[in-house]
Amino acid sequence: MIGTLIRRETLDNLMTFRFAAAVFIMLLLVVANTFVLITDYERRLASHNEAVKMHQRQLQEKITYSAGAVRVDRPPNPLSIFNVGFDKRLGNEVRISHGSVPSLWDANMHESANPFMDMFASMDIVFIFEVILSLLALIFAYNAFAGEYESGTLRLVLTHAIGRGEILVAKYISAMLCLIVPLLMSLLLATILLTTSASISLNNNDFLRIGGIIFTSIAYLSVFYLIGLLISAATRRTSTALMSSMFIWGFLVLVYPNVILTVTPRPEAPDALRTSAFNQIESIWDTFDRERKHYLATDDFPGEDWGYELKGWGSRGAYFLDNARTLSYTYRSTMDFEGFGEEDEPKMPHAQKHFGFLGAQTIDAADRTWLIRKPTLEEIFIQPANMERIWLKLSPVGLYDAATQAWAGTDLLGIRDFFHDARQYRQSVISYFYDNKVFESRQWFSGDKGAADWSGLPQFSFQRDDININAKRAIPDVCLLLMINVVLFIIIFLIFVKSEV
Repeated sequence: MIGTLIRRETLDNLMTFRFAAAVFIMLLLVVANTFVLITDYERRLASHNEAVKMHQRQLQEKITYSAGAVRVDRPPNPLSIFNVGFDKRLGNEVRISHGSVPSLWDANMHESANPFMDMFASMDIVFIFEVILSLLALIFAYNAFAGEYESGTLRLVLTHAIGRGEILVAKYISAMLCLIVPLLMSLLLATILLTTSASISLNNNDFLRIGGIIFTSIAYLSVFYLIGLLISAATRRTSTALMSSMFIWGFLVLVYPNVILTVTPRPEAPDALRTSAFNQIESIWDTFDRERKHYLATDDFPGEDWGYELKGWGSRGAYFLDNARTLSYTYRSTMDFEGFGEEDEPKMPHAQKHFGFLGAQTIDAADRTWLIRKPTLEEIFIQPANMERIWLKLSPVGLYDAATQAWAGTDLLGIRDFFHDARQYRQSVISYFYDNKVFESRQWFSGDKGAADWSGLPQFSFQRDDININAKRAIPDVCLLLMINVVLFIIIFLIFVKSEV
């Protein structure tokens, strides 16, 4: 009997105007927007490739190691087409230096300016699903019970040997099958368009991630259908159910997320916290400076001139606060000189020995600075952002957005993985400098006897996380969506069983 009910309900839904409208609207919006999103991704990828070439060219032009600025660039994520998340909002270029540890707060942005493209590319596929799919689910559900209450059809059905639970299951399965059709069709066409783009390369893990996005989208769609079904079962009138459904949709999808982003307080870090961190960092570099001066006073070259009275060479090293807001404290010693004469040769061993000592001391000071900066910046920036995300997750929209970001790898953790790799790359560069005695080499500060050789420098490569990590980050939010489904289904069942027909 339940099979017959499912077929009847499915046919009734398929023959309605709302089903045809759902298919047409979803295909039109998703396919049209996918073209825009692919174009935007190709623009960002071209900008990334240009930045990589420019940074490599600038590095090769430097004749000394100290003057060379090693920069690494984060490529755009092809799955940002589904949910852009933080992929376009956070920095994608960071400087690698032995005198500072790179972090999320030190990154720069490189993009080709096109405000019109940015405006049209602001709607990713998940955004369309968040708004349109939820609305369609409520439209499918608002008269599922209320319409049959009013017409008396439900009373006629219950005269047969069939339970109310079977009726509920049949209505749920049939409506979800009809709603999944436009979802899958639009996602299938979007994926086909992605695979036909010469700039986008998807591997097996990417298809599994897309599968995770599809499953999460179905769970999200089910939540709103069950919300509509609950309203329909509780109100018993189609007009009331429709008005209530539109109010709930507007609140959950449009009002609540924007209100949370607007009213959630973002407290400034306590002055004591920032001042304490600043003082500790300043103490580290003051100690560094004292050790540097002590070395100059006790080495085998007379005086305390760190330029060693080399011809035409003044003091070019300094440690300073780059950014008080992010506590960016670094040491830079840039030397790119080719004017040494014969009288300078006896002083060269002293200078090389000095910079060998200074390199190790700088790395140690930078590493100790990072141990203070990291927890302080986490408390200043990350903890308030996490609190905001928790408030957003009180809505199904927030859960859906967070889960699909995790699947796509465009969530905050996915972006921070790039900076983790950048810090590891910094260690590789430092190891290379140590192994090749770069700090104590003449090429560290002078190109008069040969320019710095950048060909042996380790190459940076950023690979997105394994699918298992994406799943681990997405599953908690997906499970919450599934729990909401179960709770709503139980509540609807209890109301429907106790209601009079």
